[in-house]
Amino acid sequence: MLPRKSIIPEEFALPGLIGSRGPRKPVFRDRVNKARFIAKNGSCNLAHKNIREQGRFLQDVFTTLVDLKWRFTLVIFTTTFVSSWLLFAMSWWLVAFAHGDLVANRTASEEQCVTNVKSFTSAFLFSIEVQVTIGFGGRMITEQCPTAITVLMLQNIVGLIINAIMLGCIFMKTAQSNRRAETLIFSRHAVIAVRNNRLCFMIRIGDLRKSMIIGAAVRLQVVRKTTTPEGEVIPIHQIDVQTESAGASNSLFLLAPLIICHTIDKNSPMYDLSAMELQCNDLEVIVILEGVVETTGITTQARTSYVTDEIQWGHRFVPIVAEEDGVYSVDYSKFGNTVKVATPRCSARELDEKPSILIQTLQKSELSHQNSLRKRNSMRRNNSMRKGGAGGSGGGGGGAMRRNNSALSMPKVQFLTTIEAAQQNLAAVT
Repeated sequence: MLPRKSIIPEEFALPGLIGSRGPRKPVFRDRVNKARFIAKNGSCNLAHKNIREQGRFLQDVFTTLVDLKWRFTLVIFTTTFVSSWLLFAMSWWLVAFAHGDLVANRTASEEQCVTNVKSFTSAFLFSIEVQVTIGFGGRMITEQCPTAITVLMLQNIVGLIINAIMLGCIFMKTAQSNRRAETLIFSRHAVIAVRNNRLCFMIRIGDLRKSMIIGAAVRLQVVRKTTTPEGEVIPIHQIDVQTESAGASNSLFLLAPLIICHTIDKNSPMYDLSAMELQCNDLEVIVILEGVVETTGITTQARTSYVTDEIQWGHRFVPIVAEEDGVYSVDYSKFGNTVKVATPRCSARELDEKPSILIQTLQKSELSHQNSLRKRNSMRRNNSMRKGGAGGSGGGGGGAMRRNNSALSMPKVQFLTTIEAAQQNLAAVT
């Protein structure tokens, strides 16, 4: 039996529906999502494998203990003290055994090295009393055994060393600098907008505590995979990025949230990236905030990163600092809020070669703003005419509304290029 032809002629059918009836091919993005180098919370996404010289970690025991997790630190803390108590308990038991204090038929006139030490349990209790300096009074050392005096001095010295190392380790873990970094916050997204007629990459940083960070400094780095002209592949190529604060001074007065700005110029790694090319790129911008904690004097460091999906082109941060009753207040609920602004979609290189692109973008933005104002005023005028009655009252209301609309109309803004502005300034001086 022959197959029945379709009712719709082939010349009117869609090209994708004619021919093969196989599965549809998936559409892939040009940019492959790679793993980020620094997470949003500042942790490094890096795994160390095949380290053969493990003994190097034992050469710096104190740093190794501080870097361990709390559960391992507490296990080592408890094991060290219990082991020292057991070791010296064995020493005291051997001293008592050598002196004959453990003999059952010993007369009361013969003095012991350590009184009331008759078993290993009593020797263990005496070891704890000596090292922790409890001193219950039931057991004490006598003058009969010089060996016991030597063991006493040795246990005191070893106990002081263990206390110093363990307590120092616990203190350093509780006072680590990354704890202070929990109150140093970064904006969720970075923005790119025009500032001072140049494309700028901007982020916002803030400190939630009243105690300040002394000598705060911000460093920006761009991390991406590059290939040299010789064919060498560098998977993590770190490029330093200059900021406005680094150009003037190397420290920030982080009293209120600040906007860190990087001008995209010829020395910037983002100089050739447009808005579309940025979305297809795999670069990652790392932000490092360093400073000294005012209360403890410990240097702290907070880190975060921004991938291309977290960079908003044509946005600007909203103001969050306002003066209320003579006091400057910060609204942290708007810390990461942004607003759209007129920004050219081209790269900074194209903007430098053709400055007219910026002028045209601003003029289009101003025209669209004026059109929206006209539409809003016309809607208000129509609503007022509908509400108003007929006759003189209606005419008076319309005239008043027309006067209000004329007062609300925005003045025309004239944009001048750099050459025209210079010519006007020269004519004014002459």
